[in-house]
Amino acid sequence: MPKYMTKQRKALLSFLSAHADEELSARQIAQMLDDDSISVSAVYRNLSALEQDGKIRRVAKSGSREVFYQYTDCSSCKDCLHLSCEKCGKTYHMNMPDADRLVAALAQNDDFSIDKSATVLYGVCRECKKQS
Repeated sequence: MPKYMTKQRKALLSFLSAHADEELSARQIAQMLDDDSISVSAVYRNLSALEQDGKIRRVAKSGSREVFYQYTDCSSCKDCLHLSCEKCGKTYHMNMPDADRLVAALAQNDDFSIDKSATVLYGVCRECKKQS
């Protein structure tokens, strides 16, 4: 049975889907949604429910105690490996043929199966490398 879709949850889902290429903390989300008058506690409550529903994923980055969230319920994120830049925070979809080769190699060589929708590879993106 689907959960009741509150005005706050609709606003949060709309915001997250518009920022699907970003990993954001609850604090950042609440600050960015300030105009929509969603309290920080409502953001946390709704993020928890959306995570349980499989619409977002929660990530803890090394070197940080803060938890970040990313919208993953869009069709372009399904069955996709993600690349996340440690400098700018932007998240990209990995080229599908390359991702498929990596997953196949790990399955064959290490007898290890990857859940692509839950896997994020961290590094530095092309744009941030240019700025270094």
